[in-house]
Amino acid sequence: QIDPKDYTFSGLKDETVGRLPGKVAGQQFVIQDCENCSIYIFDHSATVTIDDCVNCQIFLGPIKGSVFFRGCKDCKCIVACQQFRTRDCRKLEVFLCCATQPIIESSTGMKFGCFQYYYPELALQFKDAGLSIFNNTWSNIHDFTPVSGENNWGLLPENAVVQDYVPLPSSEELKAVRISTDAMKSIIPVTRGRRQKSSDESCLAVFFAGDYTTANARKLIDEMTGKGFQLVQTKEVLMKAEDAQRVFQQCASEFIPLLEKGPVVALEFNGDGAVEGCRSTVNDVFNGTKVFVSESKASASQDVDNFYNFADMQMGM
Repeated sequence: QIDPKDYTFSGLKDETVGRLPGKVAGQQFVIQDCENCSIYIFDHSATVTIDDCVNCQIFLGPIKGSVFFRGCKDCKCIVACQQFRTRDCRKLEVFLCCATQPIIESSTGMKFGCFQYYYPELALQFKDAGLSIFNNTWSNIHDFTPVSGENNWGLLPENAVVQDYVPLPSSEELKAVRISTDAMKSIIPVTRGRRQKSSDESCLAVFFAGDYTTANARKLIDEMTGKGFQLVQTKEVLMKAEDAQRVFQQCASEFIPLLEKGPVVALEFNGDGAVEGCRSTVNDVFNGTKVFVSESKASASQDVDNFYNFADMQMGM
């Protein structure tokens, strides 16, 4: 028999509380009326509601459905979810991974950054919650109640350090979780999202489903960012033959047979020389693995647009 009290933090003040990996195991969780608390859910859950919390630091592991903040103010959060919503909130700062477009309503002073976090159990928790580490629209915010002439939300500084917002837990019990907030180790690839691009040259790279797709995509991200290129966005999505024709055009026929194995993982890199850098890295590092890479700077921006327009329609954005 499940006791809702085991999945609720209510009316706490000046406390550090949390749940260790394995302790929530896909249940719903409720956080309400907490003040000046540090709250850590190091597990996956079904949905999470956070009501009327003030001046709290909150970490929420992968949420299969929605997270809903209502009536909260002055909170700093790290959140991974399928759907993100706020209503009647003031001054939330959120490092976010969200599979769909995040929505704010009647909320002001909202700031967003890209989720970056690691502990050993986190990758499996993403799988258990049915979330892809490559589907993250953290910066594509929809303001349901815009006010003309005012902006209710913005992005956190690019050099924002996660631990300055949500420090590592201080309680003995929660210290057992082996956390790293180093962006290089983050389970979620850290993307630029909607930030201004540094160059007018982007490059699309697409990996096809197989045993090492995720590892290969991560390896290419490490190689490219190590060379100073920026990762703008990532996406994991199923493609059909007609989608491939649209996106890969004249090379479609060599990739269409690979689509039946499962979803593709696409990466957009940006920076002067990105196409050349990506093509040479793929040749050096992934010899024998079929990867689509933009042919030239001239075709690359069209590749990126073609792919992400298709993917956004697919995800119903």
